[in-house]
Amino acid sequence: MELLNSTASKRSANTHLTANSKSYFAASSKAQACILLWLEGGPSHVDTWDPKPNSSFRPISTNVPGIQISELLSRVARHMDKLSIIRSMHTEEQNHYAGTYYVMTGHSQNPAMEFPSFGSIIAKEVGPRNNVPPHVLAPEFEIEPAAWGRGFKAGFLGPEYDPMILRDPNPCAEKYPMLSVCPSTNDYEVADLILPKSVSKIDLENRRSFLKVVDELYRQKVEFAEFSKLDAFREQALNMLLTPTVAKALDLSQEPEKLREAYGRNNFGQSVLLARRLVEAGSRFVTAAGYPLQAWDSHQTNDKSYRDDVVPPFDQAFSALIEDLEQRGLLESTLVIAMGEFGRTPYLNRAGGRDHWPYCWSTVLGGGGIRGGQVIGASDEKGAYVADRMVTMGDLFATIYKALGIDWTKEYMTPVGRPVKIANSIDDKTGAPIKELI
Repeated sequence: MELLNSTASKRSANTHLTANSKSYFAASSKAQACILLWLEGGPSHVDTWDPKPNSSFRPISTNVPGIQISELLSRVARHMDKLSIIRSMHTEEQNHYAGTYYVMTGHSQNPAMEFPSFGSIIAKEVGPRNNVPPHVLAPEFEIEPAAWGRGFKAGFLGPEYDPMILRDPNPCAEKYPMLSVCPSTNDYEVADLILPKSVSKIDLENRRSFLKVVDELYRQKVEFAEFSKLDAFREQALNMLLTPTVAKALDLSQEPEKLREAYGRNNFGQSVLLARRLVEAGSRFVTAAGYPLQAWDSHQTNDKSYRDDVVPPFDQAFSALIEDLEQRGLLESTLVIAMGEFGRTPYLNRAGGRDHWPYCWSTVLGGGGIRGGQVIGASDEKGAYVADRMVTMGDLFATIYKALGIDWTKEYMTPVGRPVKIANSIDDKTGAPIKELI
């Protein structure tokens, strides 16, 4: 009992600290939103951000003296002053399902508990803007979406903070190869976001009022907890219908053809452009997941795949995003992260591919007040293991939360009464912000 009282006292103190310091965290932040460029399948760090002699691709200089990245990223190299690389990421899962869940939540999968993604946490803590969905995933996963998208959801926070999932923004994806250039077309739209001509806003409001009356009478007789969740969904849906900002943000035809070409007329490029439009409209966390399932999962012919297929669209879209955000005055308020679920082996297998490798890998981030032009941590001579300054997902989360004005030391109470850290690190410790970055 004494231990329980002590624990309760600590939780109370932590809640009090959070309440009193919330304005401090918000006032000290620059970031207002976050875009995650999701590199599905796990990119090879030695062939991208952490070039090594055991890569077939040579290192090239960037616009920051002393920082080199792979020759495959020649466009991004011109923006390294705005970006920082973490070369010492270390995680604990090497299966795609488990790895995705781990890097999105900071927890291994647990049959007794569904943990929230850091995107859902950001949506909850920062709150919505302009009646625009605060959390968006574009596009949905094409195979087993319930399994692959599990790590992106809100878990025990409830469906209110799940991402709104959009279809592929590349309108010719079914007719053309996965990342080929598409013909010029502007026919992307999201269904059911525009009222039919036969239904006016007044009609909708009248129906809404009538539904409320019927609903209240029904609930006097039957009450279920699920009704509150349905209420939240209905309100969100109605607000989106009545707010032209949402439909406008999803209308890629509003963009000049030249800019759409700059991002790349392919699945990934258009998903990144859509992410920028959503953040500009008011979304808080948008995942640009335009790559096909496991596109970066190079178990065979790694070099050909990276040279011809997966890296060129990323190099183009990422560099275009940084330029676009800067020109619009949004870079300082928009945090951008590029990562997958783990890295890849420092050696090639018999099929000329690289396999899963969570022990040391790289990620890159910039914007949102993050100090660019830096390299955090180091791998060994082959890129196999951390040689200097291990960075965990908890540390990365803490850095992201601090940039957004969120108290990274906060804990949520689960439905079973278990406190869970929002910046959970290895051994159930709280991650620490990377001081050089924020």
